[in-house]
Amino acid sequence: MKIQDLVAQIKKKKSFLCIGLDVDLTKIPQHLLVTEDPIFEFNKVIIDATHHLCVSYKPNTAFYEAYGLKGWKSLEKTIQYLNTNYPEIYTIADAKRGDIGNTSTMYAKAFLEDLAFDSVTVAPYMGKDSIEPFLAFKNKHTIMLALTSNKGAFDFQTKQIDGKELYKHVLETSKTWDNAENLMYVVGATKAEYFKEIRKIVPNSFLLVPGVGAQGGNLQDVCKYGLNETIGLLINSSRGIIYAGNDENFAAAAAQKAAELQTQMEVILQKM
Repeated sequence: MKIQDLVAQIKKKKSFLCIGLDVDLTKIPQHLLVTEDPIFEFNKVIIDATHHLCVSYKPNTAFYEAYGLKGWKSLEKTIQYLNTNYPEIYTIADAKRGDIGNTSTMYAKAFLEDLAFDSVTVAPYMGKDSIEPFLAFKNKHTIMLALTSNKGAFDFQTKQIDGKELYKHVLETSKTWDNAENLMYVVGATKAEYFKEIRKIVPNSFLLVPGVGAQGGNLQDVCKYGLNETIGLLINSSRGIIYAGNDENFAAAAAQKAAELQTQMEVILQKM
């Protein structure tokens, strides 16, 4: 998917919401557990109930890999369902891959070619030859970890090197890589005060922002410093939406939570 298609969808839906499909079988409604594929059935119902309120879905692959071959099959069915029924939706494989070049090439093929996701998250610790294989795919995007929302982010990401935080070095260096125009970045919502500095380095890039809701991130604070001329934000909410209900009305509860965020986003977009 091209960036202009994503931007057009954001403007049409008045939403820049991304919903994380992090399916834990211990948390989904009990009546789904008797179905042939509970993970896919849960995702399908959530997607059907919320697709008009969001522009993106982000399955975290760990929640599928944990269930072995059955979980991987559920992931495959989920992305096929999205691509077939809601092709306008931007899809993110939250896999956080990153390895030596030939291995990264295989990871890229798996998510961007075989499963046909629009994008995949990556970890940049091994440098450009671990990321450039992902960037080589036309009309696909690589979403690189920049400044994350977890407590451990302060172990390395904000450490000063030559008078500058490490995450800033990472952002600046990534801009020099081949096909860097295909990069997006993960920036946690709990680090809202950093968005102003990040936008000085990557003013035009899309930022995937987890941490709004259950992790305590504030939408208004993120938008104050993170929005750009093309919106440039995908705000992710996972648990706060998909587990809003735990009975046969779980889809309606999820839609209500998604609508609450979408309404806030519509107000913000109207002020731009």
